[in-house]
Amino acid sequence: MKMFKKITLISALFSTGLIAPSLISVIPNVNLATAYADSETKTKRVPALREKVYSQLARAQKLADDGQVAEGLAALDSVKERVSSMNSYEVAMMYNFYGFIYYNENKLDKAIESFKAVIAEESIPESLRLSTTFSLAQLAMANNEFESTLSFLDQWKEVNTQAPKSNFYILKAQAQYQLKKYNDAINNINTAIDLVEADGELPKENWLVLQRAIYYSLNQPKKVADVLEKMVTLYDKPQYWIQLGGMYGEIGAEKKQLATFETAKQRGFIKSKSDYMQLAQVYLMNALPFKAAEALDNGIKAGVVEDSAKNLTFIAEAFVQAREDKKSLPFFLAATEKVEHGNLDQRLAEIYLNLEKYDEAADHARLALNKGDLTFESNAYVALGMAQFNLQNFDASILAFEQAEKHKKSANLAKQWIKYVKREKVHAETLKQALL
Repeated sequence: MKMFKKITLISALFSTGLIAPSLISVIPNVNLATAYADSETKTKRVPALREKVYSQLARAQKLADDGQVAEGLAALDSVKERVSSMNSYEVAMMYNFYGFIYYNENKLDKAIESFKAVIAEESIPESLRLSTTFSLAQLAMANNEFESTLSFLDQWKEVNTQAPKSNFYILKAQAQYQLKKYNDAINNINTAIDLVEADGELPKENWLVLQRAIYYSLNQPKKVADVLEKMVTLYDKPQYWIQLGGMYGEIGAEKKQLATFETAKQRGFIKSKSDYMQLAQVYLMNALPFKAAEALDNGIKAGVVEDSAKNLTFIAEAFVQAREDKKSLPFFLAATEKVEHGNLDQRLAEIYLNLEKYDEAADHARLALNKGDLTFESNAYVALGMAQFNLQNFDASILAFEQAEKHKKSANLAKQWIKYVKREKVHAETLKQALL
């Protein structure tokens, strides 16, 4: 008797958000010839698969195997016309082949309907009932029918006499995650991982992805970090290093966060915009402003971070924090070209004052005031007054400080400067007269 190939359905089970796709085999794993030969030898009494029905099902299967799907379905339809004369096992096998063909055609609704008809028959082998029920759970998952997935798994467990394996718990956890039943889901994913680790095996990568997502949904960042540590150790992917660094920040482990991002940088894992932004922020939070500035500048040079006013200002201010005022200048100047307000020119005036470049300081203070829309207008007047004083333009300095005096924030400082400038003006004029 010719042995036809086994029917094995494979479905892609998925979960949204942070969860990567996973593959779980969908049975039934039915060999038609074996089913025909052994139908009389089951522990449970099963009707025979008669020669006439067997040959018709075999013909339908061969047509489907050869890619003649419509012809295969037509052959099954002709068998179905005589369903009243068939026994339960023959009817179940017929629906089993319907399900197989519909699944291959990605008609999941019809496949599920067909496999339901298989287990609706009473007199079928328990192995077929078990495999088909589990298939239904997987197909329901693939069809986004998550409550049905759990229902089929419960039915499967009722008739299964052996301890469930890890794939049972994984599928249950996936469905529960989709239904936001996070506490149940975490128990099942943890059971699955414990089972394989107890056998000395490694958990699959997508299992850890699911476990991480569930802990994240449960707002347990320490557990998320623990899972990511395992993922980094076992699978060593760039995104896991970046995510681990982010979670260390969430739980306040700043030193671990810095070390993780440093490792990611050294290994060339910093590639995306968010990677560069996170790296720069981590450096800044760890009092490494020079590295923060360089990190974001490298992101701009790599073409993945925009040279926006905000990013350019971040770099400039980081250089200022690092006491590298000269390095900040080109970034401040570039940023001023991208905004209409005068705040950045005000900052330039202050930087130029620190660098003792008083003409430039005065120019940018005036630019800031001309552009307007300043967050702290008084600071621009103070900077202008100080620049003019150092240029020995005493009257202009006094005028600037008088404007600053009108602002509550800088009133006291401005008064002190006005007195000081007036004294210096008198002193300078006295000295000038003495030299005449």
